[in-house]
Amino acid sequence: MSCLRAILCIIFPPLAVLDKGCGSVILVTALTLCAWVPGVIGAILICYKK
Repeated sequence: MSCLRAILCIIFPPLAVLDKGCGSVILVTALTLCAWVPGVIGAILICYKK
């Protein structure tokens, strides 16, 4: 995971997982709408996996 993507995960999580597929975007968007911290954690976990 690049430094830019990590920063993007923190600032705007749904945009960071945009290239990972529709399911990832929907999941991270729902987590971000519930609370910001779970959205950030979800985006980091999804981006960290290869």
